[in-house]
Amino acid sequence: MKRVLVTGAGGQLGKSIQDLAPGYPDLNFLFLDKSGLDITRADEVMERFQEYGPDYCINCAAYTQVDQAERNPEPAYAVNVKGVENLVLACKETRTVLIHISTDYVFDGSKKEGYHPGDQPNPINVYGETKWLGEQAIQHELHRYFIIRTSWLYSKKHPPNFYLTILEKAKRGERLVVTDAQTGCPTDAVNLGSHILELIGSGSADYGISHFTDGKAMSWFEFARDILGSNRLSEKVYLVKDNKNRSFARRPRNSVLL
Repeated sequence: MKRVLVTGAGGQLGKSIQDLAPGYPDLNFLFLDKSGLDITRADEVMERFQEYGPDYCINCAAYTQVDQAERNPEPAYAVNVKGVENLVLACKETRTVLIHISTDYVFDGSKKEGYHPGDQPNPINVYGETKWLGEQAIQHELHRYFIIRTSWLYSKKHPPNFYLTILEKAKRGERLVVTDAQTGCPTDAVNLGSHILELIGSGSADYGISHFTDGKAMSWFEFARDILGSNRLSEKVYLVKDNKNRSFARRPRNSVLL
């Protein structure tokens, strides 16, 4: 039975993997949220790994507040860089395969077409930079790793995320103003979680960087329209297209992953 340690288990991806876990009886899971394992604490990380002896570590722990990272970079660097470095050392010591979740925001968004795994990252905000530095730390020290970049992750069950925010506002009858200045691929956390668990179950040794999304490119406005339509709320809500990106941090205009 393979032992799987999941960090950041309190987030939407970690919770989605917990929901899926009963379908994988051959995997022995240890789910740890920040209170169970703070990946920024090197001694704590090493101790946990040595105690449990995982075959795989799925790192769902990340600082993902893009605008806040721009205002105050320190927490993002602590989790996305130093925390990953701590996991790398523990994986190296215990011969654990690391499955690390990264992001479309490692790219600058200047390409007209989508991004392939081999394309050169060039982040344009602090969040993207810290995730790219985390990727490099893994590549420099480990041979057995999977870096899975995904984009616009959401859960229909576990908040907070864009999908549930749109639904909540729509049910309150709020007017929705949503940008169409970014294009990406929304990805259901259940689908990503299933992909990761199937990867472990297969025993794949095809290590390296890959991209996983639900495969349909759209703007945030188009995603909001799809959410309303699939929940039969289109006629009840006034949805307005905004052609500007009004966030504090710069965001890649096109971050479609191929």
